[in-house]
Amino acid sequence: MDQQYRPMPGTPVEDLETPCLILDMDALDHNMDVMADYYEGRDSKLRPHSKNHKTPALAHRQIRRGGTVGGVCSAKVSEAEVMVHGGIPSVFITSEVAAPLKIDRLCSLARQAEMLVACDNAENARDLSKAAAAQGVDLGVVIELETGLRRCGVQEMEQGVTLAKAIDALPGLTFKGIMSHQTIPDMPEREDRVTEGYRVIKNVIDMKDAIVAAGIPVEIVSTGETWSYDVAGEIPGVTEVQGGSYLVMETGYGYMTDFHYAGKVLTTVISTPRPGVAIADAGQKAVSTLRGLPEVEGFPGVTVESMDPDHVILHLDSGVQLTPGDQITLIPSQQDATVSRWDRFIGIRDGKVEVVWDIQARGCHN
Repeated sequence: MDQQYRPMPGTPVEDLETPCLILDMDALDHNMDVMADYYEGRDSKLRPHSKNHKTPALAHRQIRRGGTVGGVCSAKVSEAEVMVHGGIPSVFITSEVAAPLKIDRLCSLARQAEMLVACDNAENARDLSKAAAAQGVDLGVVIELETGLRRCGVQEMEQGVTLAKAIDALPGLTFKGIMSHQTIPDMPEREDRVTEGYRVIKNVIDMKDAIVAAGIPVEIVSTGETWSYDVAGEIPGVTEVQGGSYLVMETGYGYMTDFHYAGKVLTTVISTPRPGVAIADAGQKAVSTLRGLPEVEGFPGVTVESMDPDHVILHLDSGVQLTPGDQITLIPSQQDATVSRWDRFIGIRDGKVEVVWDIQARGCHN
């Protein structure tokens, strides 16, 4: 939502204009502490994915808290530009970059920070090499292995080894290693997460071993997600884990009870037109429904029935009452698309505004 509202620190929550995107600061700090404590003293480290929060101030906070590689992931060149310009020293673009102008932008960033980029084909590697050599910079290149998302990535072991040899021979490029993304269905128990995590990451380790056997060093094995942070981090050979969703959380990750919901949308009841129904002022412009309707926090018997662009229609169980002016907090089902709707986070602690952070990579699609 494109708006200029910026409350002053100290403003009580009940005085905030709604809808607004808030961050529970206690939950945020808790989530950072879980990761920092887990990765302290481990060979593997966290490389937080900035696509989830899109905010350099939060990226710096994650790095300072500890347990990270000292850099972040980004999904797009435009997101990476925001992170580099915001002072992040190492950025890994975990999507392939193919368009010539975007490759040029990537090379420009390599003058200012360590830049890593995913690659899954030799033609793309040659294009990256040509641009990097022309600009006199070095790009770190990481081969992506497809491990179940059915998106980008090499499909076979020999394909990965051949690509690693090609990248290693190209000027302007430094072959760094391999990466993969994974997903897991439904709401798994930890045993399921362990089994699935080891199954899919084994393919990544096998490719690393094959590349090393071909005489090419592998510095980075970047894999794992929020759902496997405590699995991937224990697998020998994994050097970094691309956790992102853990920070602000979403209902889709509700089974990851190590983490608390931090990102929420505050909305106000504007009408109670008939028994059992209340209307509040946050619709799909404010909250993504990419993975389903949001959940209502702290009001038993109140659920989201539907949403239009500007309103949420709430169902009230028998005996539950709301009145116009009541504030309701919504927990999004999917955070990336929710965060990208907003210009800023409003950090809340002890019922008052503590900090306001601009979401500088909001809407960076290119």
